[in-house]
Amino acid sequence: MIRLLFFSVALTLITSIYDFKVEGLDGGSFRLEKYKGKKMLIVNTASKCGFTPQYKDLETLYKTYKDKLVVIGFPANNFMHQEPGSNTEIKTFCTENYGVTFPMSAKVSVKGDDIDPLFKYLCDEAEAMGIKNPIKWNFTKFLVDENGKLLAVFPSKVNPMSEEILKYLN
Repeated sequence: MIRLLFFSVALTLITSIYDFKVEGLDGGSFRLEKYKGKKMLIVNTASKCGFTPQYKDLETLYKTYKDKLVVIGFPANNFMHQEPGSNTEIKTFCTENYGVTFPMSAKVSVKGDDIDPLFKYLCDEAEAMGIKNPIKWNFTKFLVDENGKLLAVFPSKVNPMSEEILKYLN
């Protein structure tokens, strides 16, 4: 299926998740196509949420399955202002408190009129699978297969090291 997403004035043709370019938390950018052949766990994160300790398990998951999975965190301030910090503050928090080494994007919006195009794409894919309103809170997890197809969406309460997720990796 071909999706058209509008970015400011320019029209960009999005045919897969690999067409997205992500602004990094510490500057620079990376394209998701660099992860072709690996599964991706894309997670909207927040530093002041009850689920914030999941950073530890996201890091464990990333290190344990690094040959076949990449975890990518997307800080977002959409739910009760639980990610108020700047990109620099978020990076410091994640590194000092949880030893995060997996890729992190610059802060984005995952809901509403200013939704990041990647999350619009993921939500559309989830809805096509019958998952209505997939992002209800911080730490929603989108699992994408090695070919860029959305496999599953896990709500915040699902721990990254749970069997619900691990069954896709073993």
